[in-house]
Amino acid sequence: MNVFFEESGDFKVGVVLSQAGEAYQVEMPSGKRTKVKTRDVLLQFDKPEPQALLDAAKAIAADVDLDFLWEVAGQEEFGFAELGAEYFGHAPLPHEAAGLVLSLHGSPIYFYKKGRGRYKAAPEQSLKAAMAGIEKKKQQAIIQAGYVDELKNGKLPQAMSAIVQQLLFKPDKNTIEYKALEAAADELQTTAPRLMLNVGGLASPKELHMSRFLFEHFPRGAGFAPVEIPQAPADLPLAEVAAFSIDDVTTTEIDDAFSVVKLDDGTVRVGIHIAAPGLGIRPDDAIDKIARARMSTVYMPGDKITMLPDDVVNAFTLAEGNDCPALSLYAVLNPADWSVISTVTRAERVPVKNNLRHNDLDDLVNEETLASGVGDYPHKEELGLLWQWALQLEAGRMKKREAFGLKPEQANRVDFNFYVDDDVVSIVRRKRGAPLDKIVAELMIFANSTWGKLLHDSGVPGIYRSQGPGAGGWAAKMQVRMVTHAAPHQGLGVDQYAWSTSPLRRYTDLVNQWQILAAASHGVTAPLVAPFKHRDATLFAIVSSFDAAYSAYNDFQQNMERYWCLRWLGQERVKQVEAVVLKDEIVRLADIPLVVRLPGMQSVARGAQVKLDIVRWDEIDLTLEARLLEVAAVEPDASLDYEEEADTGEAAVAEVVEAEGAVAAVDTGDAPQPAPASAQ
Repeated sequence: MNVFFEESGDFKVGVVLSQAGEAYQVEMPSGKRTKVKTRDVLLQFDKPEPQALLDAAKAIAADVDLDFLWEVAGQEEFGFAELGAEYFGHAPLPHEAAGLVLSLHGSPIYFYKKGRGRYKAAPEQSLKAAMAGIEKKKQQAIIQAGYVDELKNGKLPQAMSAIVQQLLFKPDKNTIEYKALEAAADELQTTAPRLMLNVGGLASPKELHMSRFLFEHFPRGAGFAPVEIPQAPADLPLAEVAAFSIDDVTTTEIDDAFSVVKLDDGTVRVGIHIAAPGLGIRPDDAIDKIARARMSTVYMPGDKITMLPDDVVNAFTLAEGNDCPALSLYAVLNPADWSVISTVTRAERVPVKNNLRHNDLDDLVNEETLASGVGDYPHKEELGLLWQWALQLEAGRMKKREAFGLKPEQANRVDFNFYVDDDVVSIVRRKRGAPLDKIVAELMIFANSTWGKLLHDSGVPGIYRSQGPGAGGWAAKMQVRMVTHAAPHQGLGVDQYAWSTSPLRRYTDLVNQWQILAAASHGVTAPLVAPFKHRDATLFAIVSSFDAAYSAYNDFQQNMERYWCLRWLGQERVKQVEAVVLKDEIVRLADIPLVVRLPGMQSVARGAQVKLDIVRWDEIDLTLEARLLEVAAVEPDASLDYEEEADTGEAAVAEVVEAEGAVAAVDTGDAPQPAPASAQ
């Protein structure tokens, strides 16, 4: 005896070898034996042979007229044998009955399964709806196939032109456009972004990287709606100084300047003047909501997305020739040892005489000219005095670092500036710790530390940067955290450090400026009038949001710097390059801040100079493939900390870069970033 049975939703045939109770021992045409329960057997037959019956059943199923079968079935539940008699006009033969089962089971939109061998015809409305769905899918399949053909032929389908970014960065995987893009990419053995570039959906790899960032962080666009420009109080006193700023030539958000006045008693008063948008912008007003949504200016080589609208920046930037609203920190110094005698903070209007530019002064102002007094440049005497104070400030920080158990900062690394003009990139080397950099950096650190202490002493919370060992004790890596109370920053060598000197481009600094203004103006009552109180949930939320945004912005800047480094290789037609070994298989090119890994590279001492052969690079994946040609026969410079450069997360000197003036890591000239451009 042979049987036709159902097993795990599939229909099979076989020869019964034996029966034991409610089960058969069945041998299938493949030779495999299986145990089949009697309730799963739909047909018992002697002829034809099992495989022949199954083949004939499949032929019957292929010829069944489903529409006619549905009409014959009626609306009542039925067994397949009953329907077979109606459909065939006679009691169905074994192969006919089996074919009918296959047809019923394989047509779920026509027939609903109700049990073993039992079915019910679908209601007419349900059948029509299902048929319409099938027809729709057929039409969509035709359209999708057309899209695939267009993409494979290098043409962007019209339907995709308006949703390119959505398809790439946040696709609805159920749409025919996405399915077509993926199918075409698979057939061409490429990726969706590369295919979109090939068909003109994106103009360049640069647009791909920019679009991805903007889609995620600026989904409504990077522009600003019209806003009313805030005004500082009209009764601000006018400072009796002639201030000057020091920035890169591309800087537009000028938020720090300096003044130097020799007093009659022989002391020197240095003014650190910070742009004061906090005098016009108020918490929760329209401009504040814009700044809080962005948290920071976004920097990239050749471009930036500002935190504040241009008109607001222009109203508060410290532009030369203007009396600008500012928050000033004055320090009276003893020039004998450059110790600080006293400090005072006040809001005022500051006459800005000059906006000095690194590009004009770097060749004129260096350690040699400052020591010898040669050369002629604006504010020469003031810069000389500031340089002497900066050296003392740095020495004091180094002692504090050593007290924290840290090594002195390494100031002999090379950093890079990026300039992009009409898609042509220039990458300019500059040594970290140059006098103008050091002056600005040290005075910014002094201001941030002094104002952090003012907030603490006044009982007013602020947003601080704290650095110390993380979990794991003294041997753990140094970690930088943002907190709302004063805490040491061991890497910088200060007892507290509150970001306060870039309120035009960092929201934390704007928040701190409001708090500092309250502390400076109201004394002991400051905790009552400051916008943010202790344990303020809004302040904690700002810290969390800023951390996330600033990290994302920094990652984007580093990616764009890497992109422009790769562009530079092609632009300069570079085939071989010099590089320095940072750590294990990690090297950094000498002429540009591009860090690459060379898998399998021979063991070479850190700091060793090597020559590389450039094999290929990819501006989409931001990867570079190179091979080692030779190792220079020179010993590495033992004074350089290559491990620090390779691991940017531990680089304490990177915090100096964060202090606005250290423009060594700046691509557009005014980006206070937490890591040097060379650290990828």
